[in-house]
Amino acid sequence: MGSFHLSQRQNPRFYRSKGSAVAVKREVLEVPKIPRATLKEAQAALLEYLHWTRSIPFMDAENMSKNSPHFLRNLLEKVNIVKDVRSSMARFLRYHPINEFEPFFESLGLKPWEYTPLLPRNLMFLSDDSLFFENYRVLCQFGIERNKIGRIYKKAIQVFQLESGALPLKLQAYQELGLSHSFMVKIIVCSPCVLIGDVDMKFIKVLEILRSMGFDHAWIQEHLADQDSYNWGLILRVLNIFSEMFCSNELVRLISQHPGLLFEGSGYATISLIGFLLKFGHPIDQISSMFLQFPKIQVQQFVSNLIKCFVFFHEIEMEVDEIAKLVCSYTVLLGSCRLKKTNSLLSNLNVGKKRLCKYIQENPQELSKWVIGLRIVPLPDSGEDIESKRLKMKFLLDLGYGENPNMMNKAFKVFRGRGGELQERFDSIVNAGLDKADVSEMVTVSPQILNQSKTVIQSKIDILVNELGYPLSSLVSFPSFLSYTTQRVRLRMAMYNWLKDHKKAEPDLALSTIVACSDKIFLNQYVNHHPSGPRVWQDLKAELSMDK
Repeated sequence: MGSFHLSQRQNPRFYRSKGSAVAVKREVLEVPKIPRATLKEAQAALLEYLHWTRSIPFMDAENMSKNSPHFLRNLLEKVNIVKDVRSSMARFLRYHPINEFEPFFESLGLKPWEYTPLLPRNLMFLSDDSLFFENYRVLCQFGIERNKIGRIYKKAIQVFQLESGALPLKLQAYQELGLSHSFMVKIIVCSPCVLIGDVDMKFIKVLEILRSMGFDHAWIQEHLADQDSYNWGLILRVLNIFSEMFCSNELVRLISQHPGLLFEGSGYATISLIGFLLKFGHPIDQISSMFLQFPKIQVQQFVSNLIKCFVFFHEIEMEVDEIAKLVCSYTVLLGSCRLKKTNSLLSNLNVGKKRLCKYIQENPQELSKWVIGLRIVPLPDSGEDIESKRLKMKFLLDLGYGENPNMMNKAFKVFRGRGGELQERFDSIVNAGLDKADVSEMVTVSPQILNQSKTVIQSKIDILVNELGYPLSSLVSFPSFLSYTTQRVRLRMAMYNWLKDHKKAEPDLALSTIVACSDKIFLNQYVNHHPSGPRVWQDLKAELSMDK
């Protein structure tokens, strides 16, 4: 609301290197200080030029000369100082007319990276756009500070394109509705779109509803921010929703305690929150109760916290119905907790996903201790953890790690998973048809192969034997095959078979040679040997990505 993208309106030239507004922003983040004496002389020269040479009214010319430091700095860099700054600059301006819109917009409170996309195309003098300057003068005479008019231009450029005499009539129409002068000044700065088209009846309706609740214009003015824009239709929608959810006394108390429910993002975060909770099956009466318990926190932050909690639950693989129960039963708690990242919590709590899910379901209030800024205390070992460690120790002893304590400690860190799970994964490889001694040797060489589920291991063995046609015994010499993704294996083998069919690869390459090398080596040593190799490689990659 009130944001316009005018990429076609570019500055034709004038004291700026070519580049995007982002580049300009980077260049002027910090303006080097100009010596005070130099600054005063430069400002005086610019004032004389704007007022006496260009006939810009004195007040506006003075404002432009005193409140455009970025423009002045760039201009001084172009001037060859001979005797003094003032005369040298006056001589330069005599032969090098400036784009007056640049210091003008900067004096209205806009930074160069803000006004660069808004500069009128093919215009350089303010007098070239008399309609723009007339509407600017109307806003000044109405009492709006010059350094805030830039925000109005940025939010609603159409206000400056109104026909001659139209803007005063619009201002008068609002005042005739009983809106005070100071209130309208605040509204125009925050929400200049009320000046576009006819009187904004949604805006007027919002004022009427709030006034009927006892909220006067001064209260509204207090809770509006100059830097924000407001969609009064959206605010009206929130008020209508709330009027169906609460009795009048509850609604008055809610809005007085949490005005951000209406004004933050024009109530968009509030509507998003209601929609989010409805999707989880949250009854309306419970949503109403949640709002009456709403914490002293910004609505947008509350919604962000709630969504991050939902993402956290999803990442620890909590069941959907359990997530719904937590969201519905502990909405205020979740919205108040700014949780740390999932990996950080798992590591600091020293717990697995399965146990963490169960722990949260049984102790949801513990979430408030896992927020950013607090030290995380690891969860105590449970009976299941002790049994898991016992089984893991037994599994590692059976593999022969008991002889060396240091190797045992390293193995505990390398092998991820509960003791019973590790044994189950090991057995799945043995049951595929390999000798137990061979599998023990495979795991010693490539312990990471057991850091994946039994299902994943079985699927990779199936691909090796039934899809690629390799004997199961290939795993004994190349156990790390089970560590690579199925997509990588299929892509490499498909490309190798294509090269082999086109006589560009040896027919008996080892499986490890094809799969284990990096993409860069595989491309250089094999794919690029055929002119069509890179294209086929990309086609196969795209095909496998689609299948995935």
